[in-house]
Amino acid sequence: MDDDAPGVLRRRVSDRESRWANRRWWDADADNYQAEHGGFLGEVDFVWCPEGLREADAHLLGELRDRRVLELGCGAAAAARWLATRGAHPVGLDLSAGMLRHAALAAATSGVRVPLVQADALALPFGNATFDIVCTAFGAIPFVADSAAALREVFRVLRPGGRWVFSVTHPMRWIFLDDPGEGGLTATHSYFDRRPYVEQDAAGVPSYVEQHRTLGDRVREIVGAGFVLRDVLEPEWPAGHEQIWGQWSPLRGRLFPGTAIFVCDKPDSTSA
Repeated sequence: MDDDAPGVLRRRVSDRESRWANRRWWDADADNYQAEHGGFLGEVDFVWCPEGLREADAHLLGELRDRRVLELGCGAAAAARWLATRGAHPVGLDLSAGMLRHAALAAATSGVRVPLVQADALALPFGNATFDIVCTAFGAIPFVADSAAALREVFRVLRPGGRWVFSVTHPMRWIFLDDPGEGGLTATHSYFDRRPYVEQDAAGVPSYVEQHRTLGDRVREIVGAGFVLRDVLEPEWPAGHEQIWGQWSPLRGRLFPGTAIFVCDKPDSTSA
């Protein structure tokens, strides 16, 4: 594949290119994203993935009442607002002003308000051991060039004994084209090609960047940051769920996983 070709391709990009591309993309696409997915995500709800797994059913975060929670890459912050209704003290953080604008609008219409912060996941503006829980549903981690550094930042702001849960596109999905139909059932790319997915203009300037890590890469990043990996969930496509979300569809979802959810703990001070 020609790395200099316009359009859609797999090529290496710098950290700076990745940050600027995704900030511009999400600022520009925020309205379209909410129009397309806002109904599914809800105004006050915590949906982990396009398969529809909800925190209300999964209980991946553990006890919520009086817990300090950071939703990383919060988007419109529906999950943070849901956490607030469960007695938690959440903060929503996102790089995109466009997405945070929708978070503020949804706070006004729902009546559930949470603190919102615009910041980079690689430089969290919080002190050490600030939060009891950090979580994200497809936020930040798939988009930063150095996800290992992002996990180290999460580890830093978590208190000992705290929990870190994040969902991402299942690594095996990178073998296939982003096609919800039959065209997305044929293996096309190497699972081991870690070059990111890039959309760029005719001048070769990236406008959207998403990073690929293998399952093993994710585990090594988690352990390398100091976490204990407690579980990996691969939600099955539920019967009766017919909604298509990008590359997610009933056809593909019934054959192979589309989402991986990692449940991690920061060891407490008494752990061996």
